[in-house]
Amino acid sequence: MEAFERLDGIVVPIDRPNVDTDAIIPKQFLKSIKRSGFGPNLFDEWRYLDKGEPDQDNSQRPLNPDFVLNQARYKGASILLARDNFGCGSSREHAPWALHDFGIRALIAPSYADIFFGNSCKNGLLPITLPEAVVDQLFDEVAATPGYRLAIDLEAQTVTTPSGAVRHFDFHPGLKERLLEGLDDIGVTLQFADDIKAYEARRMADAPWLFV
Repeated sequence: MEAFERLDGIVVPIDRPNVDTDAIIPKQFLKSIKRSGFGPNLFDEWRYLDKGEPDQDNSQRPLNPDFVLNQARYKGASILLARDNFGCGSSREHAPWALHDFGIRALIAPSYADIFFGNSCKNGLLPITLPEAVVDQLFDEVAATPGYRLAIDLEAQTVTTPSGAVRHFDFHPGLKERLLEGLDDIGVTLQFADDIKAYEARRMADAPWLFV
């Protein structure tokens, strides 16, 4: 998993609450269990004017010009600004996969669905929680400033605006360490590889019949 330390990126706003995982990546795209390839179908039903299907040539599909991801001012965005309860709905891990594959590396919202929050951290996305009033102000600043950027420092737990205003955010120490080190669940487990091998050797010596 890619480590997350600092990010300076363009912000794209999704200005609606309760965005669920089916909106983030619709159900017809869940057949694959690879972590890549979902970016072109991120927010598929909002992003295109036709119905998307797996293995479709997305370059030939009609785009919805009113949707933010299709607007030139947000091209190359790596930070997604959202409203309350972002990522609600099903527990599909494909949602953070799609966001990451599109190029999003951090999210800012007043609140997230618990499972989505955990899935994001396990897949290299940083979900930042800021007070609703602060998020409201960020939405206003993004709307008023094409190419609006934020600087995020996970070690310092800060978000810095173009004007120099610094917003601090709280984050679980264990999840912070995992993101800084680029460790997913497998990576965390492999930190104890020597202990696991030693236990297996002892177990085989104590009960060899179990390994026949």
